[in-house]
Amino acid sequence: MAAPVTSDQLESARRAVERAARRFGDLLADVPDPAAMATRDWTVADTAAHVATIARLYTALVRGPAEPLPFDGMDGLRTATVDTVAVLNEVMLDQFRERDPGAIAAALRADVADVLKASADAEPGEPVHWLGGARVPMAGLLAHLLNEIQLHGRDIARASGADWAIPPGDIGMFFELFVAGMTRNGLGHLLDSTAPPPRRRVAVEFRSRYMAPVTIVLQDRRVFVEEPGGDVDVRLSFDPPALSLMLFGRISKARALLSGRVVVRGRRPWLLPVFMRTVRFPG
Repeated sequence: MAAPVTSDQLESARRAVERAARRFGDLLADVPDPAAMATRDWTVADTAAHVATIARLYTALVRGPAEPLPFDGMDGLRTATVDTVAVLNEVMLDQFRERDPGAIAAALRADVADVLKASADAEPGEPVHWLGGARVPMAGLLAHLLNEIQLHGRDIARASGADWAIPPGDIGMFFELFVAGMTRNGLGHLLDSTAPPPRRRVAVEFRSRYMAPVTIVLQDRRVFVEEPGGDVDVRLSFDPPALSLMLFGRISKARALLSGRVVVRGRRPWLLPVFMRTVRFPG
């Protein structure tokens, strides 16, 4: 059963998205070279455009499944998995042709304002239809956009020689409202894979000072949430930005662990890689 999402959590996510989008726009205003590579495949301008496409897509998703999508060729949205989401990213990038940082920032600000307006009177836990048939609470949708802005803001800042500190509370919302919230509401096809599932139940407790603790369980091919305090195999204590950077391939697992910002304990810590092969993120 879905845990309640409070009005305070929704409002916190809304305020954080507004702040992050404004900060992202300020970062783009000072970009020295939009053609510099920010990731392995994307320039600074491409990376900024990607964030803008997410915000534009969410102007439709926040209004419900009957709202027309702002991009063509998105038939794979409802059947997407974490392994095919990159295809949808490229479909949207191909149609969002703007690569001037100032124009991208203006588009992002306008679409974020629209998302915030549309979500202002929403029920905090109202399920939003997301990729792969997953269902995300309204506050979780905003928390996902927040993580995108923060993660790619860091990509652009590193390529531009700028500073970009990621607030831990922002990414705590990503894990609590988006990851755990989506797991509670239903993951759809998002984690579908042809790989065989683990032979045993694996339970991982996620614990951080920036979110309520949550236990996510992998059993057969099902992934679900249990209340904390039960039998777990792995206890994962973490600083939210460090875990996000690790899961999305920005820092290595060794660096995250050696820094002490991600700590793995429990009776069976060796089961964490087994868990993460199924409960995975786009790298």
